[in-house]
Amino acid sequence: MANSRTSKPTAAGRRSEILTAAAQRFVDQGFAQSTLREIAADCDIRPAAIYYYFRSKTDILTAVHEEGMRQIKNAVEQALEPNDGPWQRLEAAAIAHLNALLEGGVFFQAVMQEMPKEPTAAKHIVALRNAYENIFDDLFGALDLPPDCDRRDLRLMLLGAMNWSHRWYQPGGKTPEQLARNYIRFLRQQLESTE
Repeated sequence: MANSRTSKPTAAGRRSEILTAAAQRFVDQGFAQSTLREIAADCDIRPAAIYYYFRSKTDILTAVHEEGMRQIKNAVEQALEPNDGPWQRLEAAAIAHLNALLEGGVFFQAVMQEMPKEPTAAKHIVALRNAYENIFDDLFGALDLPPDCDRRDLRLMLLGAMNWSHRWYQPGGKTPEQLARNYIRFLRQQLESTE
């Protein structure tokens, strides 16, 4: 039996390792300043080996976005399962979103920093984000809101507030869960006071 320390990682394991190393580089240095040579060195592989998994650095950035969106979508969908009421479901989704964004790891930090500039890749990422935001669209659609309330604007306002929090959030203060509960409480109090 081979020693686990000397056994080679699987293709999926190596791809994941490259993505994680790239995401960390993109966070630390920015996309433009990060090189494939540095990412390869972080993974202890030759730079040319990266091309077995990815066609380009933009392809890696796109894959980082895909992984980040996959993780946050899964977290939010799982958080919704045990909750019944529409406001409770929205709160559960907000908690899962902020937990993933603020404490979920390097993929979320990288996703919030930079979009791919290549048009086809950017279009693909926008489609993934729109599919994710549809979860919140459905959650707002289930709320009993005043007739003149623009649900789209509310969704964008909540997501904008949550997504901006990564710029000022510091561990040790309010937790992501506390922040999410406050966001939903403020929103609900305001909306219910106008009914």
